[in-house]
Amino acid sequence: MSGNLLVKTLDAEWFAGHLHDRSMRGIALETAAMIRSGTIEIGAHLPAVRELAQALGVSPATVSAAWGQLRRQKVIAGRGRNGVWVCGDTLSPRPARFEKIGNFGDHIIADLALSSPDPALLPDLRAALQAGVDADNLNSYQREAIAPALLDAVKPSWPYKAGAFMAADGGFDGMNLTLQTLLMQGSVVAIEDPTATRLLDMLDNLGAQVLPVKCDEFGPIPESLQIALARKPSAFIYQPRTHSHCGHAISAERYAQLVDALSHSNTLIIEDDGIGQLSCEKPISMGSALPQRTIHVRSYSKAYGPDLRLAVISSSEDLIKQIKSFRNFGAGWSSRILQQALAYLINDEKTQEGIEHAKRVYAQRRKALSDALKIRGVNIPHRDGLAMLIPVPSEQFALVTLAARGIAVLPGERSRIGPGQFIRVSTSQLKTEQVDIIADAIVLALG
Repeated sequence: MSGNLLVKTLDAEWFAGHLHDRSMRGIALETAAMIRSGTIEIGAHLPAVRELAQALGVSPATVSAAWGQLRRQKVIAGRGRNGVWVCGDTLSPRPARFEKIGNFGDHIIADLALSSPDPALLPDLRAALQAGVDADNLNSYQREAIAPALLDAVKPSWPYKAGAFMAADGGFDGMNLTLQTLLMQGSVVAIEDPTATRLLDMLDNLGAQVLPVKCDEFGPIPESLQIALARKPSAFIYQPRTHSHCGHAISAERYAQLVDALSHSNTLIIEDDGIGQLSCEKPISMGSALPQRTIHVRSYSKAYGPDLRLAVISSSEDLIKQIKSFRNFGAGWSSRILQQALAYLINDEKTQEGIEHAKRVYAQRRKALSDALKIRGVNIPHRDGLAMLIPVPSEQFALVTLAARGIAVLPGERSRIGPGQFIRVSTSQLKTEQVDIIADAIVLALG
């Protein structure tokens, strides 16, 4: 076989001869480079996994992992008997699960897919932003991990005495910085199931091997976590108080059981407090028991507004130093104006009264839908948070049934790892006059 441009199935020996780094990452990168340069054309079929693995002298799992990375980046497509072929020549890592949520069209009368805060319940930012321009070191290029004013404001409510703090540009930015810094490509990671869609996208981008940890009404189930820990994961990711999908909170007994399980491992503990101050639960953290390897990320966007786009990360001095160093590839620090503004709001009595009011309103909206469903014979526990998880026999049927009635919800496939069918219904912006209409539609969606 001769020539560089091949349009049919590529010969495994030819392919292996063009790959010099035979690690998973090397195979993925060098294959992508050949596609980008035109050495391999769009439409060409890649060799069978076993054939290429034999030609390279590596395990089939290594080749499969490399193909998985390219598949996630939309460079190749297909699997199994149909084979794998080149479908693009541009690497485009992107949050595929999150992007699929998309726009449901003009006919939607109730978009309940995103559990975002109600703008009417967010604080007025005018005085806070005016206070923001008085921040210390304004316009300085000094890379400051967190503004002193913000650090002083968050410490009183922090769940443990942390070794170091830093600000990030929102909760998911904080989580992404943490994952990108502390996890290697292809790491084994345990995470509660279901979980936030964006977190699974981040792990996909890292090519992580994801281990699901089952949850019940008290949080991650210890026995399921023990099974995952037997695989020696690099990290365990969970939501320490109100869960964004299920609405459950970790009980004191469950907390002790999880700490006990994790104390016998070297696994990093990464906590995603995404709802933050809108949670009706007190903040908790395994940093109280295992401070040297716990990373706690609290978002302030849900309570104070997405345009403040701020979160605070805490951990040991060593781990925060690593995350800060990685962040120097980019902006290096979060806006001092926004940090000062958030500090103002945290210390402002009127703002805090407004957040307590918002929590009551969100609870009333969740309960209204829960009660309406119960009247119709559907018992969904009334829990905390901005959304409600509803098990369904078929996600596809539920989505079509609800969409036909102008209602958009989040399908479970966007946020689950293991089996099970469910939809997540956001209740944060639920209108009183829509409750019965939505409850009737959900009953129909259950089949």
